[in-house]
Amino acid sequence: MDYKGRTALITGASSGIGAAFARELAARGCQVVLVARREQRLAELAAELESRHGRPAHVVVADLSLPTAPAAVQAATEKLGLHIDVLVNNAGFATYGPFDTIDPDRDHSMVMVNAAAVVDLTHRFLPGMLAKDGGAVINVSSLAAFQAVPFQAVYAASKAFVQAFSESLWAEYRTRGIRVVACCPSATDTEYFQVLGNDDEARVGPKRPPEGVVRDSLRALDKNRPHVVVGYPWKLVAMVPRAMPRAAMARFGEKLMRPRHRP
Repeated sequence: MDYKGRTALITGASSGIGAAFARELAARGCQVVLVARREQRLAELAAELESRHGRPAHVVVADLSLPTAPAAVQAATEKLGLHIDVLVNNAGFATYGPFDTIDPDRDHSMVMVNAAAVVDLTHRFLPGMLAKDGGAVINVSSLAAFQAVPFQAVYAASKAFVQAFSESLWAEYRTRGIRVVACCPSATDTEYFQVLGNDDEARVGPKRPPEGVVRDSLRALDKNRPHVVVGYPWKLVAMVPRAMPRAAMARFGEKLMRPRHRP
């Protein structure tokens, strides 16, 4: 894709993969719209990008766990007079532990951010891309999208939703100038595990830098692929559930992800 002169909107842009997407897309010629809850972080990143690349970087503060947030984000872009060419649905978080011990409100907020906001924002910006005969949607999914993940049941389910949603849109719009890709990273060096409150038990494998996730995602977008699993060893891991009974994979996942204090 040619990103020069385009506008990209990135959710969860205050840190991690979102900030890495913002930096890379700005470097490729986009003006960016940075969306997250932490205004100070966004303002600092916007100042950095404007200073480095000489293109506008806009800040939109929004909590995507609120059902009204996507409409507010759209209204903010319209007020700025912006047409969104590239939508990066990156915002998301997880919970970890036995399902009965997790705060229901926390899981509800996660579904709103990880799944509902992804659908709502895509509804709001995809028609404009079609009217301009081109655009791209990048949805940050996860390696967890390919199988059940006990003790992260709702997170895995939300990412499986994002995966199916993305691949369905890819098939619908691939001949209409719209590219859609689901990016599926494994453990990444971000604030994800700090928010989760657990690293050693919930993490599988070493952490990869967020810049590598962005690079692989944009490469897959250039090739118009429906999804990309980041990192060669994990591409093989993502194929294993296709060859094994789902019950066996779920039992294996339970042993792998079981909290250490649980018998």
